[in-house]
Amino acid sequence: MPHVPTALASSWGAWAVFVSVLATQLGVPVPAAPMLILAGTLVAAGNVPFWHMLLAAVLAVLIADSLWFTAGRLYGRSFLNSLVRFSLSIDTTLRTARRWFERFGVPLLALSKFVPGLGLVSPPLLGTTQIEVRVFVLWDLIGATAWASFWMLGGAALEEQIGRIVVLVRANGTTLIDILVMIALGFLLYRWIRREQFRQWLAKYHITPDQLDTMMHSETPPVIYDARPADIRRREPYRISGAIALDLDSPDRIDQLYAEHEVVVYCVCPNEATAKTIARQLRAKGFRHVRPLKGGLDAWEKHGYPVEPIPAEHLRAPVDHDDIDHDMVTIRATAPE
Repeated sequence: MPHVPTALASSWGAWAVFVSVLATQLGVPVPAAPMLILAGTLVAAGNVPFWHMLLAAVLAVLIADSLWFTAGRLYGRSFLNSLVRFSLSIDTTLRTARRWFERFGVPLLALSKFVPGLGLVSPPLLGTTQIEVRVFVLWDLIGATAWASFWMLGGAALEEQIGRIVVLVRANGTTLIDILVMIALGFLLYRWIRREQFRQWLAKYHITPDQLDTMMHSETPPVIYDARPADIRRREPYRISGAIALDLDSPDRIDQLYAEHEVVVYCVCPNEATAKTIARQLRAKGFRHVRPLKGGLDAWEKHGYPVEPIPAEHLRAPVDHDDIDHDMVTIRATAPE
């Protein structure tokens, strides 16, 4: 039975696991799973202790997530907005994260690392709420331990297969470092292609605040949808004049009379990735002319255009949730028994 060479233990020890996981959890677009799988393989081969590798991974997660949580608590939605400007995946995941945490509460943090994108946005999102630090750390510890153990145990279970791959790689004059670098470069290339595709779509379909203002003063003004989450509309009760609240997850039906009109949709997503998703959903419902507002409501205000208060009857009060003292999301704080 082939085994991973003992010499690799010094190269892929606890420090390498710590650095790899820390970089990933801080947002570096390089997956940590391959490193954890290798760590599990080394454990199964008897080259390194399991608890050393697990502790390194868990400690890295707690450090990174604590930094994100603290940033969210100190700077609120403005910090999240700055994040989504640099990542389409964060933008599109944030809306889902709000909804899931509102429904399931903080215990969802224990599973968030297994969902692509959710593990990164959860700590700063929770930082914008009244969740106690001890509750956050407890559930984050549970989640980090489960996540790291899953990949390491998977690597241990596949020790023989991974050992064969290592032998094959070495026989062809390469190393595992080369393979990991190739995986990382491939991942970065994929992310770059997705971003370029999005920029091309945005250049074709988006509408600027100046263009929207001109349309609003024309003979055929557009229908404007406010696609911000309901909790944000409650915390920031103002809108572009005449905007209609839109929640595609709500059982309320969308008025199909507007399907043939020019439709502009806005949210609080600086790079419009979420608005693109909403526009696609509206098109699937029969709306033919849907355009996202470039920069969302924040860009509209920065251009100096007026907003109006949202009528009180249009603001639904939260049900069975704790209040928040910042400006993002209402989440139940639950500590494990």
